[in-house]
Amino acid sequence: MTRSGRAVFGAWLVGLGLTLAVPAMAGDSRDVVRDTLDNGLQVVVVHSDLAPVVTTQMNYRVGSSEAPEGFPGMAHATEHMMFRGSPGLSKDQLSAISASMGGDMNAFTAQDLTQYHFTVPRNDLDVALHIEAARMKGLDLDADDWQQERGAIEQEVSGDLSNPAFRFYTQLVDELFRGTPYAHTPLGTRDSFDRTTVAQLREFYSSWYVPNNAVLVIAGDVDPGQTLSKVRSLFGDIPRQPLPERPEFEFSPVRGQSLELSTNNPYGSIYMAWRLPGLRDDDFATAKIMLDALGSQRGELAAMGFNGTALAGGMGGRLMPHAGLAMAYGAFPADGDPAPIRARMREIIRHVAHEGVDPALVEAAKRRAIAAIESRRNSISGLAGAWSEALVEQGVDSPDRLVARIEAVTPEQVNALAERVLDPDQAIMATLTPKQSGEPVSKEGYGQPEEFGTTPESSVELPQWAQQAFAKLDIPVSSLEPADMQLANGIRLIVQPEQASQRLTLIGGIDTNPDLQVPAEHTGVAELLEGLYQYGSAQHDRLELQRRLDAIGADESAGSRFSLSVAKEHFEQGVQLLAEHEQHPNFSKRAFSILKRQHASSLPGYLNSPDFLDQQAMQQALLPDGDPALRHMTPESVQGLTLDDVRNYFQQAYRPDMTTIVVVGDITPERARRVVEQAFGDWQASGPKPETRYPSVPLNEASRFHTPDSSAQQASVSLAEMVDVDRDSPDRFALYLGNQILSGDFSSRLHRALREDRGLVYGVGSNFSLQARRGRFEVSYGSDPEKIETARSLILQNLQRMRNEPVSGEELHRAKGTLLRQMPLNESSYGAIGGQLLSLSLNGKPLDASTRAAQHYLELTPQAVQAAWQAHVRPDDLVTGVRGPDSGQ
Repeated sequence: MTRSGRAVFGAWLVGLGLTLAVPAMAGDSRDVVRDTLDNGLQVVVVHSDLAPVVTTQMNYRVGSSEAPEGFPGMAHATEHMMFRGSPGLSKDQLSAISASMGGDMNAFTAQDLTQYHFTVPRNDLDVALHIEAARMKGLDLDADDWQQERGAIEQEVSGDLSNPAFRFYTQLVDELFRGTPYAHTPLGTRDSFDRTTVAQLREFYSSWYVPNNAVLVIAGDVDPGQTLSKVRSLFGDIPRQPLPERPEFEFSPVRGQSLELSTNNPYGSIYMAWRLPGLRDDDFATAKIMLDALGSQRGELAAMGFNGTALAGGMGGRLMPHAGLAMAYGAFPADGDPAPIRARMREIIRHVAHEGVDPALVEAAKRRAIAAIESRRNSISGLAGAWSEALVEQGVDSPDRLVARIEAVTPEQVNALAERVLDPDQAIMATLTPKQSGEPVSKEGYGQPEEFGTTPESSVELPQWAQQAFAKLDIPVSSLEPADMQLANGIRLIVQPEQASQRLTLIGGIDTNPDLQVPAEHTGVAELLEGLYQYGSAQHDRLELQRRLDAIGADESAGSRFSLSVAKEHFEQGVQLLAEHEQHPNFSKRAFSILKRQHASSLPGYLNSPDFLDQQAMQQALLPDGDPALRHMTPESVQGLTLDDVRNYFQQAYRPDMTTIVVVGDITPERARRVVEQAFGDWQASGPKPETRYPSVPLNEASRFHTPDSSAQQASVSLAEMVDVDRDSPDRFALYLGNQILSGDFSSRLHRALREDRGLVYGVGSNFSLQARRGRFEVSYGSDPEKIETARSLILQNLQRMRNEPVSGEELHRAKGTLLRQMPLNESSYGAIGGQLLSLSLNGKPLDASTRAAQHYLELTPQAVQAAWQAHVRPDDLVTGVRGPDSGQ
């Protein structure tokens, strides 16, 4: 399995939160102001001048742990209703204000925490605080609103339960935490939501949503003292209330057992899980370092994926305030035998429990953890999250506390914890075996779409404090001043100096397209090349390379996309390792043989998985026969490849004159150039540049298909078509602006029509994917099978509206403000800055493309938006693809 394959396998761990975030250091104490108001509200304001952006995180110390018996999703339901309006701030006003802010606004419910967060331009901080104050003062909690929102939240439940891995996770926590509040996930159940009343929601809200149960964290380009004064004026008069008693946690011994489940993934999975100490336990740092050490790429679990024992292997985990879990995993082909992998995993864990963890891996894990602490300062939202995690979940007064605790961890402590908790005979073991669902089936076209009465978009009068904030539209002033250079061998080097932390971020990419650069009979050669990069370089095999990276606390990856995160003082050493790896991958015959065998064994499951079949059916409906984008690996194409085929593709496609490197951090452009030239300067290209842009294609005709997925409870629906627009077309700005009105935020037309007014979906989105010579428009949503047609009819109706009538002036103004305000967010972290500059370079766009786009948006009229949608969007020619249970229609 290639690097991407291993990443896909572990993706569900991330989706379930099974990763361990590490908080950032506080920084200079002058940049931090904190206070507890008379009503008990804790406030922390942290200054960062990374970008003209601010993040607010309102944390309530309540989650699914406090849910009443029989109503596991009560906290989740309350979270949803916090977006349905408050006295003095209606749901329509809240939607319009949130949309106009243009930032990242959302919330999540965990076991012991519910968080509401904004990341917005700094000028909108006052608006974000007004919203949070209004919601803390009261909620409308209207019965009709709950009825509509209940439909949406039940679609969210169905969507999550359509993931077999999540269904396994619900069983896992029930076994690990039986008899405690952690024995259920925060999601809730459809049955409990059907029984939940508005009166129960009011009681839950009034009991827990009080200032003395909340922590407000604000981070970004703000004056801490002035911001604290603003918080006092808005929140200071909200009365405190006595809090209910919190539930007790009395954990029982875990009984080892085995579970057998099916999955719609293209590979099988084996999991071994144990209960761990929690974030507030004395052994918290030890547990984290143990998990990181066992999950190391130098560890024996990861080695299973490299020596051919398994497709992938590793260790993940999650730590909550009162307890945590560890999970070892391995992957096997769809028709493979899991028994040898299961036996090897038990052997590895038994050895760890009896003999201990390699001390070198413990020290490396400590260095990585401390490096991750510093890296959190490279993001404004990450900095805010670090403080929220420290204060609310870890129960300490500052993120700084974690550094000392990590430094104090010893190999002896790690070994003692491993011996105590990692008993393979007491593990919860699960095997998820792939189950095929069937090929896509063409369907007859839908009947005439349902007709719905369309209420014209009514004007929403905003509160005075919001009117003033959004009245004027301005082109945002970028804080970026990148140095743009070209090296002698053709590499484009872009350097953006920043001083948020002592770590540097390097992101690079090569303009490649295997569909055009690889002969049809060699399909799969690019994937094998990416896989070989995981075995290290010609000079340093994967273990030695990882040792050297661990020694300097660096994270590195190589391939057609490559990256490096490293401390400022180790930048030169890190770039040398990256350059040697990137230019000289490990063309090992043994590694190549293992990769071929892994691909050949895993491809049948992948090619028969509902996800691949659904995507391929959509591609075949949209593109003409023989289009290069329709190509994909097969067991036969992989078996026919030789190591020389891979080498030849590498020499032809991996060229410095088609490569961009972006460096972000506390470094001068001159030093960055010297280091990069020294490391990459000998890399040379030969011959003409290859073509990497797909050819233009004719427009598609309407069709419909259904892909069975027996593991899914909810249908995933896509409506797609090719459009005669590319990434350089002048009409793209009008289409993007119209798309913001159609589905871009909480006040968008599709969100209101499908979710807010009818509860048909949890989420719905549309987008234009524009390439150099072709474009695609798509709308996607998930719903119960019997609701597919109703939702689809509403989408078609709203697409016709975009074509047949001009958008309102209020909608246009709000959409423009949203897109303009989103632009500074692309500068609010090192990763966002680097990713934006790299994308612009690889797509042939000027580095100030955002500022130029802003001018286009300001000049657009309702008539221009309508004309673009009328010219390019064809509702009658959409291809409808449904994956999941059959609706019977």
